[in-house]
Amino acid sequence: MNPPQASNAAAAAESALIVDDERDIRELLMLTLGRMGLKCDTASSLHDARALLRRHQYALCLTDMRLTDGSGIDLVREITQLHANTPVAMITAFGNQEAAVDALKAGAFDFVSKPVDLAVLRGLVQHALKLRTGGERGRDTTPDNAGITRLLGHSTVMAELRTTLAKVARSQAPVYIAGESGVGKELVARTIHAESSRVGAPFIPVNCGAIPTELMESEFFGHRKGAFTGAHADKNGLFQAASGGTLFLDEIAELPMHMQVKLLRAIQEKSVRPVGANAEVAVDVRILSATHKDLAALTEDGRFRHDLYYRINVIELRVPPLRERREDLPLLVDAILSRLATAQGRAKPVLHVDAIEALAHYTFPGNVRELENILERAFALADEGGIRATDLRLPELRSAPILTHAETLARDPRQIDPRESASSALPEFIEEIERKAIEQALQDNRFNKTRTAAQLGITFRALRYKLKKLGID
Repeated sequence: MNPPQASNAAAAAESALIVDDERDIRELLMLTLGRMGLKCDTASSLHDARALLRRHQYALCLTDMRLTDGSGIDLVREITQLHANTPVAMITAFGNQEAAVDALKAGAFDFVSKPVDLAVLRGLVQHALKLRTGGERGRDTTPDNAGITRLLGHSTVMAELRTTLAKVARSQAPVYIAGESGVGKELVARTIHAESSRVGAPFIPVNCGAIPTELMESEFFGHRKGAFTGAHADKNGLFQAASGGTLFLDEIAELPMHMQVKLLRAIQEKSVRPVGANAEVAVDVRILSATHKDLAALTEDGRFRHDLYYRINVIELRVPPLRERREDLPLLVDAILSRLATAQGRAKPVLHVDAIEALAHYTFPGNVRELENILERAFALADEGGIRATDLRLPELRSAPILTHAETLARDPRQIDPRESASSALPEFIEEIERKAIEQALQDNRFNKTRTAAQLGITFRALRYKLKKLGID
């Protein structure tokens, strides 16, 4: 016999709460969800909904925006805070996209517009139930492990990013990923998809700047045979290809104005009209977008539509540049070199002291992607003696100015450049890289210190000093 707690959980997995002050809507939703095997409770007011939530647990909740005694937004917030395992979706009036965005920001995982499209509703419910059960977690949707190192790191900013990603993955809300080139924005998007209820469906990345303007509408929405010269057969677009999954629009700032209008409509109405078609086609796609440009500034200048910006930026994630998490450098270097060595069937090379110091003082304007390229080139150029500073081929003009800790503290913090404020931590991550290099060299040479010193390109006396300083036995 199951314990009461387990029995309640099983019951909760089969029940839903419908909150709407229109009887016809409640009956329609009950009928649809009932055919999907769900037992439904209904409420016509916030008061009744709160009473039901106190007595029962639900696999999901659907609530109208406007209720007789208040706003459904308040119910969304309460469920998000008090019933975190219950996904809640908002039912909004047709065309009221501001309300839909407000609901998503309040914690709703998705929304559906009136009149309710039953196909869209069923897809929404399926995603909600997958969120409840954990979906098909554990599947890695990245094509390879080449970029996975970009989310590694023990720094505070990376820990916060990973925590936020876990929360964002539960939602169906559009996410805007901001960050400089090379920080790993696509990897963040893939991670959101892999941790979401959509993991079993396609992840479709597209670089908006790489599609010719005249082909954009066809590429995004598809076309029908004979719609234009060369359209010899029906073709699905990127939205249809991502059906049930995630569409990642990289460099979205490159979209021309006419496509921004069409994209906005597709996101709002959850449907697309293929070129040459007479009717729209419903699509179930989560939109993630990114650009290295300042999208807010482009919006203010009128170069990006304000309504589209508002729609795609329901949740904003900022991926920090490498210079803001320089303490992660030793871990990243070690991971990248290990991956390169494994891929090429070679031993992981030792970093000489001059190479360690050169990396520690470099600003990496191209971020982790540049670090990967630098180490891959150095790995190819290095001989059996390991990687030296000359193998890195770093542009000297990009070296960051180094301040002592005392000099940093003496300056007005508001005037300190981020690259300069990070420099006070340079000794720590130089030591960390040195530690990893020395420990690896000791293992390679079976802890023979004479050979280890020779491999590292330093004197035996210098090695003894570093072993004592770093506390390596």
